[in-house]
Amino acid sequence: MDDQRPTSAWSHLFDGDPEPPRRRRPRWAVLVPVVAVATVLAAVAINASLSFLTGIRWPWAPEPQDINPFAGHTLYVDPDSATARAAAEAETAGSPDAAVLRRLAEVPQGVWLVPEQYGVDEVADAVERVVDRADDAVPLLVVYGIPGRDCTGGFSAGGLPADDYLPWVEQIAAGLDRADRAALVLEPDALLAVLECADGDERLALLREAVGVLADSRATVYVDAGHSAWQPARVVADLLRDVGVDRVRGFATNVANSRPEADEYAYAREVATLLGAGHALVDVGRSGGAPGETFCNPPDVALGPEPAALEDPVVDARAWVKPPGESDGTCGGGPQAGVFWPEQALRIARAAGW
Repeated sequence: MDDQRPTSAWSHLFDGDPEPPRRRRPRWAVLVPVVAVATVLAAVAINASLSFLTGIRWPWAPEPQDINPFAGHTLYVDPDSATARAAAEAETAGSPDAAVLRRLAEVPQGVWLVPEQYGVDEVADAVERVVDRADDAVPLLVVYGIPGRDCTGGFSAGGLPADDYLPWVEQIAAGLDRADRAALVLEPDALLAVLECADGDERLALLREAVGVLADSRATVYVDAGHSAWQPARVVADLLRDVGVDRVRGFATNVANSRPEADEYAYAREVATLLGAGHALVDVGRSGGAPGETFCNPPDVALGPEPAALEDPVVDARAWVKPPGESDGTCGGGPQAGVFWPEQALRIARAAGW
């Protein structure tokens, strides 16, 4: 029978013939991939430098809404926070509580932007100061100035006139121009409050426009989505779609609330499934105790675990979005909303075993 062995360039593999001589690749064939890799690395380095110096986003820069901003990065600790000032006062006074307050002040927490403190003419500078101080760390900013703010609770009532709101948000975006990486939570409670407050249509329209402005900023944006015990996940998903959550990274849950951590993770995953995509940021600052009957300075909470990026397909990170030592309002013996309350700070820290 005729020999049916293959007669191709690979014949020597079958019949034991000597290996044919190898062709030597020209030098350019070796150099091209090396040069290509070096060019890409140089471009990335130049992009990072020029973006920081000029505020220009170069076309090969990763889009903020496409990344988990917490992964592989430390979080920014505000050295001038109300918690840090309280710790310094306790240290000066020789208080036995100073060590707990200092430890609390060294945990990364949200920096809240409220128009009563930073108006339209001041907020861009305020954001830029945070960005510059943060350097390589990731600042977590909270935008909290929607007209009719806290219309469901009343303790944080206020906010901007409707005509001033979008210019204020635009100034926040401008202040982020030098940021290499930042995270931002948009308007705690505002979205779900459209179902309960009188200005629902106007609020939805303003949130939709704010999402559009911030989607093109240097911050990775999470639209606040209430918490696991407020509205059904399908209702929340519909509201998030209505304001264009698909233009940003995703949504935040449990901000300034105290629901159990596991409940919030399950809620975030359910909402993301209903949306068909999306990522979440979960506030765990006061998730370490039993869920209380009230959202306002609940008596039985404790500090949750410290902030960290998570390896999860939905939840980007757990964070202390609301500084847990700050009052929710004049309830349960607390001071005005947003004021640091040492007694509560110490109580919830010790409840966590600090």
